[in-house]
Amino acid sequence: MREPALVADCVAAMAAAVRIPVTVKCRIGVDEQEPRQALFALVERIAAAGAAGVIAHARKAWLEGLSPKDNRTVPPLDYPLVYELKAAHPDLPIAINGGIVSLAAARAHLDRVDGVMIGRAAYQNPELLLNVDPWIFDAPAPFADAFEALEAYEPYVARELEKGARLADMTRCLLGLFAGRPGARVYRQRLSMLATRPGAGLATLSEAVAAVRCAPRAAAE
Repeated sequence: MREPALVADCVAAMAAAVRIPVTVKCRIGVDEQEPRQALFALVERIAAAGAAGVIAHARKAWLEGLSPKDNRTVPPLDYPLVYELKAAHPDLPIAINGGIVSLAAARAHLDRVDGVMIGRAAYQNPELLLNVDPWIFDAPAPFADAFEALEAYEPYVARELEKGARLADMTRCLLGLFAGRPGARVYRQRLSMLATRPGAGLATLSEAVAAVRCAPRAAAE
């Protein structure tokens, strides 16, 4: 944000070297910068340099005074500024990010921008993503539920285990998979503890999932 000319040079160099689209993810400003001025200056530079799109996290980043964790929640969101950016660049794909925790909110943003990035909400509850196709694209969900999605994931896990990968490296993103379901807490505890052990494999994953499959349906998480 402080050196848009340098970022533009980097974008131009990458765009000249690869065939895939080069995109930029940014905040709306840093520290004492005026957000509209900083954001628009950066995007104008990188668009001219060949950027194929922008993902704008609608918060400032305070490099002085806030931790990385606090920077994800403390600076106020300014969605209208990102909408204004899109209006100023109608031909440049622009996605919005920051504080979007539901598909209903995502759908509302899509009336004003080209895309939505959901980060922590999807990590904390990956099952949320199963509703993207029916909610956003009016298409069938790829899987009926988290159990079915996990079954489709298992062959990949098995192949990677044979190559020497650790189970924990492939299940870290699954800890929130059954969020809100009975047995989810036990599932998380088992998976986080057992997946790191030497020799942990698909049986370990099945043992953790059993905590959810076997939980009384009337129980509250």
